[in-house]
Amino acid sequence: MQHLQTVPGTKPSRGRPPGAPVACEILPDRRRGRGAQTNVSGRYEREERIAFDDGWETIEDLPPIRTEVQIEKAKRIITRNASPDISFDRSINPYRGCEHGCTYCFARPTHANMGLSPGLDFETRLFAKPDAAALLEKELAEPGYVPRTIAIGTNTDPYQPIEREHRIMRQVLEVLSRTNHPVGIVTKSALVARDIDILAPMAERGLARVALSVTTLDRKLARSMEPRAATPTKRLETIRKLSEAGIPVTIMTAPIVPALTDMEIERLLEAGAAAGARQAGYVLLRLPLEVSPIFQEWLMANHPDRYRHVLSVMRSMRGGKDYDSNWGTRMRGTGPYAWQIGRRFELAAKRLGLNAERQPLRTDLFKPPVPIGGQLSLI
Repeated sequence: MQHLQTVPGTKPSRGRPPGAPVACEILPDRRRGRGAQTNVSGRYEREERIAFDDGWETIEDLPPIRTEVQIEKAKRIITRNASPDISFDRSINPYRGCEHGCTYCFARPTHANMGLSPGLDFETRLFAKPDAAALLEKELAEPGYVPRTIAIGTNTDPYQPIEREHRIMRQVLEVLSRTNHPVGIVTKSALVARDIDILAPMAERGLARVALSVTTLDRKLARSMEPRAATPTKRLETIRKLSEAGIPVTIMTAPIVPALTDMEIERLLEAGAAAGARQAGYVLLRLPLEVSPIFQEWLMANHPDRYRHVLSVMRSMRGGKDYDSNWGTRMRGTGPYAWQIGRRFELAAKRLGLNAERQPLRTDLFKPPVPIGGQLSLI
């Protein structure tokens, strides 16, 4: 069912990809500092909101969209996966949604599970899990728990701006440090440096590593594509701070956007290595479900001259589709262009001495917390 409605403060999207559903483009003054152009309904909704010109040519002056944070009472905090093409089998997400607003974020479709839009809702209507640390301690104390590296930052960024106030990530790290549990972090935020006092001692025990995602060195492009993430310069400075503190750091050139950022692969790795990174990784742009039209709208609005070329190259690596979810190829793509990206990355990383060795994080130091109502060990 489609519900036709004139929405104040919106207009039909001019950057709408050809053939895509009509979407409500939020006017620039209302979405300043946000990534998505629209707030299309999630795929599970029975009604779709569509803007149209009713001929009156009047638009209400509405205030800018502000970030709202709701409290989520989670029952468990460790999420498990059995994906054969990723290096971890468990993760933690302290937040739902991400204020960084990256237009390409593959996690955007998860907001549809909450009855919200993967568009602007994903960036502005966030959920915090303040009980995360307590839940983690409880789960680590469960009989038979076997420690393996917990990945944090795999879905939404644990150091997004609202972490400054809520400090959930820091509380989680305090539990992991106290129990000697290994952790791997992925972020675009300089805020991770705040927790060096926890991460450095953990790293010294072989329990922690951090990956900084640096998509481009072009500050203007980064501001447009990742509006509330740290600038490229700040991310490189953070790599340096972490490295100098003895924390193993990886530079992630992720995602690589063909015909837009792929020409920067070598320069990104050089900058990361110069800042102290000793590992490197990359992921090809992924456009599942609602992410594809959201990214295409952004691309058409900001780089109309490259729109067709970017999508053409992208689809050449995805079997002619916007996205291929098959394990083993979803992160890297297929075909000659994908092969070229992989070889360029490997050669540059080898030349710079990146990925020369990788020490697995330790699990033998793990000390389960005493469960609530439990007894202390006699030994």
